[in-house]
Amino acid sequence: MKKAKYLLAYLLPVLVLFSFLNEGWLTFLPLIIYFGFLPVIELFIKPDDSNWDPDQIEKQKKSLFYDLIICGMVPVQLFFLAWYLSFDFSSFDITTLIGRVVSMGMMCAVTGINVGHELAHRVQSWQRYLGDILLLTSLENHFVPYHNRGHHTNVATPNDPATARLNELLYVFWFRSQIGSYIQAWKIEIQRMKIIKKHPFSIQNKMIRYTIAHLVLCFGIFYFINIMALLYFLIAAIIGILLLETVNYIEHYGLLRKVLPSGQFERVRRCHSWNSNHVLGRIVLFELSRHSDHHYKADKPYQVLESHEDSPCMPVGYPSMMILSLFPPLFFYIMNNRVKIALEGE
Repeated sequence: MKKAKYLLAYLLPVLVLFSFLNEGWLTFLPLIIYFGFLPVIELFIKPDDSNWDPDQIEKQKKSLFYDLIICGMVPVQLFFLAWYLSFDFSSFDITTLIGRVVSMGMMCAVTGINVGHELAHRVQSWQRYLGDILLLTSLENHFVPYHNRGHHTNVATPNDPATARLNELLYVFWFRSQIGSYIQAWKIEIQRMKIIKKHPFSIQNKMIRYTIAHLVLCFGIFYFINIMALLYFLIAAIIGILLLETVNYIEHYGLLRKVLPSGQFERVRRCHSWNSNHVLGRIVLFELSRHSDHHYKADKPYQVLESHEDSPCMPVGYPSMMILSLFPPLFFYIMNNRVKIALEGE
């Protein structure tokens, strides 16, 4: 069961399949299940902070089962995107249109960006390439240089646009994080070009390649399908990006690393990211919610991420926290005292 439980991550594609085959309110089933049903169910399931036995960790790291599950998401995402782009959007009633667009947006976030994030941390180049393909389906490829060399370096400091400040509104954070991370990605790649003695706008600059890929994809959709398909692709991608930024918001809200006498920030520890051991959120997001351990050791594959006592924990799971963040006064009321306790406990 410890392995098979991750098959539940395919719940979203199944729900989106149901959405695409139906009309009316049934097209909202992915949204209803993920942000209605799952949060309620998690209230009745005790969080699980157990970890693999030390002698099992290396065995689980080498198991192909976990790679097959996560890499299998690539053809699934491409299939649903191709199906989505084939729709005659002008023929839908408004309820069906919104439901299907939101469903594809959830695929862009959960499968495109979240799974793309996991693969972007892999050592094998072919897996990182698959991650690039997934991120392309959400037009979020700048995530790779920024996240790996910017966010993981500057997390829990004012230098990181993806670290939410105390009392910062989610709706402000969406723009600050997305724009700031995009600018940082360019700076990171230009600096890398200087190090390897290449022109800043060399084709080896990942941001140049990503920009070309985005333009080719968007032009291809417009030219070979139509402008309506491009418009609704862009809307789905934006929904995916906003869901990503909402996750970023809850993962680091208010947490800051101390400044050492040298003027440098202390090293990243598990206490600098919010953790969640709520079972359903962990499974459907490939353990993304064990975020404290991910930041402590970024190259750990999802199946062996651990829970530790020094990791500050969210009061509820990821889906519930995302909903909560939409209501700033309530979010601040619940989280600000927890931030204070977390910072005092370092």
